[in-house]
Amino acid sequence: MKRRCSFFAAILLLGVGATGASAQQSIVQFPSLTMEAAVKTATAAMSECRKQGALVAVAVTDRAGNLLALLRDPLAGMHTVDTATRKAWTAISFRNPTSVLEKATGPATANSGIRHLPGVAMIGGGLPIEAAGALVGAIGISGAPGGGMDEACAKVGIEAIRADLEMGF
Repeated sequence: MKRRCSFFAAILLLGVGATGASAQQSIVQFPSLTMEAAVKTATAAMSECRKQGALVAVAVTDRAGNLLALLRDPLAGMHTVDTATRKAWTAISFRNPTSVLEKATGPATANSGIRHLPGVAMIGGGLPIEAAGALVGAIGISGAPGGGMDEACAKVGIEAIRADLEMGF
């Protein structure tokens, strides 16, 4: 009986401790990309890809992976919208560039099963966007002749808002 009482006492103390902590802070706050920053990022990335002769779609998400901005060149392939969106979502979800994830989840790796999750795109061209070390959004580009060019254009898009991101903190 004594053992059972101490077990319940421990459970009660854990519950009180958890309740006390959650009562102190019931709302989580975090930085996230604004729609205006997303549009600026997408526009700069699209411009860079066009300069290089690539017909692409550009998707920019907020920190939660929700689409904020989407641009598609009128001559880009139909698949580019979905692929760009999935690349951005994958980059924010896994907190890594999709080019890194592409290598880390290859067929002969222990992580290869991740490629089969719904909505992921383990193809270069998706980058997380950070501000002062915090994840605030992501960009995905699809349609260039290779993930390397998609990623290079994405970097130009992020650089277009770099000063704004650093001033935001």
